[in-house]
Amino acid sequence: MTLTLSLALAGTVALPILPASAQDGPLRIEITDGVVEAMPIAIPAFFGDSDVAKKVRDVVARDLTGTGLFREIPAEAQVNAPGSFTEAVAYEDWRAINAQALVTAEVTSAGENISVKFRLFDVFAGQPQGDGMQFDARASDWRRAAHKIADQIYTRLTGEQAYFDSRVAFVQETGPKNARIKRIGVMDYDGSNILWMTDSSSLVLAPQFSGNGRQIVYTSYDSGFPQIRIMDVATVTSRAATQGTDSMAFSPRFSRDGRWIAYSLENGGNTDIWLMDAATGAQRQLTNAPSIETSPSFSPDGRQIVFESDRSGAPQLYVMGIEGGEPTRISFGDGRYGSPAWSPKGDLIAFTKQVGERFHIATMRSDGSGEKNLTESFLDESPTWAPNGRVVMFTRVTPGGNGQPRLHSVDITGRNMRPLNLDFAASDPSWGPVMP
Repeated sequence: MTLTLSLALAGTVALPILPASAQDGPLRIEITDGVVEAMPIAIPAFFGDSDVAKKVRDVVARDLTGTGLFREIPAEAQVNAPGSFTEAVAYEDWRAINAQALVTAEVTSAGENISVKFRLFDVFAGQPQGDGMQFDARASDWRRAAHKIADQIYTRLTGEQAYFDSRVAFVQETGPKNARIKRIGVMDYDGSNILWMTDSSSLVLAPQFSGNGRQIVYTSYDSGFPQIRIMDVATVTSRAATQGTDSMAFSPRFSRDGRWIAYSLENGGNTDIWLMDAATGAQRQLTNAPSIETSPSFSPDGRQIVFESDRSGAPQLYVMGIEGGEPTRISFGDGRYGSPAWSPKGDLIAFTKQVGERFHIATMRSDGSGEKNLTESFLDESPTWAPNGRVVMFTRVTPGGNGQPRLHSVDITGRNMRPLNLDFAASDPSWGPVMP
């Protein structure tokens, strides 16, 4: 597993090719909270090594169309596909079928390595959109090369950071509801390339990636009592961050720079938020109230945390600085608020909201304004943000005695709800950064 993971982290090399002249007003999708019409995009068969080329092309197409922002023009509608990667584009033919963007690519294999070259064209402007690029990678990393291409296309056509070459930590769940067996896994954002970080010998909960994706902090019961552990992803080794049998430590989360870990500590029947120096282990208490404070999440700059507290009589969301002081309540709607997660952009906070017997994944601005429900179901919980702050992944549990948790995603407009393609029950997602 260590060898496979190190290969996955080895990365790809991107080289610019085929310089293109700059253009005024490049083709762009305008993303708003209203209805977004999917952009028609043509992705003909990639040239070169037929087997690898088809796999790379299919992943690129799934990445883009899976956002709901792009609509792939089917192959049977493509009247004059290029005969080679270097052939001039017949723009008129693509305009005739209403293609707004065109992707061409070529994949070559050399032993254990592959090279993927691609170009993106603005069909209506009749010119390339940005420079072509070449990605060199190990043959086993062909999927990463595909994600890198899709990232480039997404960014050029939306003006936003992409998120396809990223990973998600999660908890696999097996067994009956009253005796669940859990282990931590890491996978590509789309559910592929699963690597197991822990076995099922002890209960594990709520893994959270560090800002650079190199570590995972989580709650473990391997000592028989909930405590916090930190795992190095590359070596799949972990160490205890808290210890003790007279207190429970749980719900840990890194600051983006990896310097701090905020977590909940229960001692003598009281639960408060604590702050730990990730390097030295030095700890200090942030809250001190006869209520339950839990689920802390850092702002992107690391200066504030949002957390859940029932100090007002029911679970609500509060924000405070990491230097301490009196927290500010930011949630005031009907229902119970919990499991907040601060967006990487810093503009929004995602959270779980329960109103009656229905659960929602919702967002609000960091000052509590602009509250908006994105989902509604029997039980939705544990939101986590894509690296670009546009998509939220979460756990949805089906009702009934045999109900199972499954991972889903939805964008911040509340559109494009999608289940993750996994053949097992999973919960507690944590979306890591785009890999270098």
